[in-house]
Formats: sequence, structure tokens, C-alpha cells
Amino acid sequence: MLTKFILGLLVFLLLLFGFFFVGEPQQAKEIIWGVNFSQKHSENLGLNWKENYLALLEDLGAKNLRLAVHWDLIKPKQGEYNFEDLDWQIEQAKNHDAKIILIIGMKTTRWPECHLPEWAKKLDKVQQQGQILGLLRTIVLRYKNSLAIEYWQIENEPLFPFGDCPWRDKKFLNDEVAIVKYLDPQQRPIIINTSGEWSLWLKEAKIGDIVGTSLYRKIWFTPTLINKLWGAQEIGMYIDYRFFPPIYFWRRAQIIKKIFNKKVICVELQAEPWGPLLLYDSPLEEQEKTMNLEQFQKNIEFAKKTGLDTFYLWGSEWWYWLKTNHNQPEIWNQSKKLFSSERGNEK
Repeated sequence: MLTKFILGLLVFLLLLFGFFFVGEPQQAKEIIWGVNFSQKHSENLGLNWKENYLALLEDLGAKNLRLAVHWDLIKPKQGEYNFEDLDWQIEQAKNHDAKIILIIGMKTTRWPECHLPEWAKKLDKVQQQGQILGLLRTIVLRYKNSLAIEYWQIENEPLFPFGDCPWRDKKFLNDEVAIVKYLDPQQRPIIINTSGEWSLWLKEAKIGDIVGTSLYRKIWFTPTLINKLWGAQEIGMYIDYRFFPPIYFWRRAQIIKKIFNKKVICVELQAEPWGPLLLYDSPLEEQEKTMNLEQFQKNIEFAKKTGLDTFYLWGSEWWYWLKTNHNQPEIWNQSKKLFSSERGNEK
């Protein structure tokens, strides 16, 4: 009996492996390419963030933007909002016929991921959640009639354990989605995103209208559990995600479509380095271990093979930094070709 069980288990595992790791999806006929942008990240790289942003719209020709709204920039003081910079970004997108995914909430990309103002860090969880709902209400009411905003994204990887954040709360995430849906007369689709490699996407599909995923190929991996056991902080290694083939993403996207009738898009396609240090502290030689022109091109080709039809590239601020601060425009120019080909397809 035990032998039959073991054989049955082996057959099941082989079939499961074949389903997720064997085969090739058909490439999407038309692919939408977009870029991520964070005002704070651009500034931290020492850039003029407005010049960086305009270069994406005018030189690069990007027509799809994913903008991070960092809480500490929008509401640096309790009871006092500052929308000047975000107003400008949204207005410029509208003037250039670009569409926006607007990321709102406590956790909105870029380290430390959760961008709480100093005053909010002093509040307890219940008080913080009340402030976040107020933040969402103010943002949605302010931009509910904007022609530039195509999607809301509520939080960034809200159910995935990454980032320096005070808490994760699935019930509260549902409350956030509910208030945005209630306040938005246009009923824009809501994106809930998570890790592309290490998540099943099921929880996110239950909550959002669209599942957003990431797609990385070469990263610095820190085994958190091992570090905790050894009391270490610096143990880590570079790993290549080559063991995740394109079919792995396609099959899971089809499962989400079959079960929930919802679409999966890639909102974070790796196009910048991921090393042991933040970009601001990492020398160029270290950065090139996980991202250079060759790796950039490989990631684009891999993305096409997944069968997904929407990708927002991660790293536009870094490309501009390389171009303007280091006289290395190669990745920027390659990106420009990518967006030019997209506009050509539209014609």
C-alpha cells in the first residue's frame, strides 16, 4: 500500500512539474510596454526628478506609467496635504496622452516599501489604518475625474512579506478596496500585486480586479531564516531565476483567468540591478552583476515568451541616471527602441 502511495505521489509530482515547467506559450500579438516612476527614488539618485519624468514622456515616448504615491511626500505633516508634485505628474501625463496606474496606500514601492510619515509612525495600528483610509479618500476624490488615471493599485505587494513595514492585514486591504470602489464614479479596475516567482496569486485575485505580478531574472538573495538562526545580517548570494521558465508564468495566469476570470499583468519587470546594497550605495561594477545592456535585452525577450501582454519596466530612473550622470545611454536608448516599436504597432 505504501509503495502504491509513493508511486502515485511521484506520478502526481511529475505531472505537476510538466504542467508548470514544460512547454512554450504563444507570444501575445500585441504587447503594452510601460515604465515605473518614483519621484522619491529619482531624487535619491541625485536627479532632477521633473527632468527625469519629462524625459520618460518626451524622449523615451512612454505612454503607460505606473506612479508611486508615497505617503510621506503627500502628507508630511498631520492634517496637511501637499499635492503640488503629484498634480504636476498627472497633468503632464494627460498632456502627453499617457495613461497611469496610480499606486496608493501605505506600501507603495521602493525601499523601505512602507513610506510612513514620521508623525504616522507614532500612531498605533488602528490609528494608522484610519489615517490610510483618509489618505485614500482624499486622493480618489481629488483625481476621480482625471482622464489620465486608468487603474488604481491599492498598496504594493500588500500580502507579500517584503519591506520594512509595521504590519500586514488582509481584512484591512479589503476595506481599502471597498472605499476606493465606493468613491470612484468611473469604477476603474483595481490592481492587487504580488511576487511573480514566489506567490500563487490566488489571494490577490480574490480581492482585486486585476492581478499584478513582478518578473525578475537575476537578484541578490538574502535567506532571512538562515540569517536569523545564525544572527547574521550579511549572508546572501546572487541567484539566477532561470529555473522559472516562461511557461511557469503563463500557466498560472491561465489558472487565474479560469478560476476568477481575471487578467494577470506584469507591473514590475526587472530592468535595473538588485544587489546587496541600495543603488545609491552600490558601485557600478556591483550593479552590472545583475543588470547591464545584455541582461536588459534578455529580460525583454524572456518577458515576450511568457505570453503575457502587459509589462511595466522597473528602473527608468536608473536608466536616466546612467545616461545623464555616467554617460552610459545604452539601456536608455534600447528602451527608446522598445517604446518606438510599440507606437509603431499602434499605427
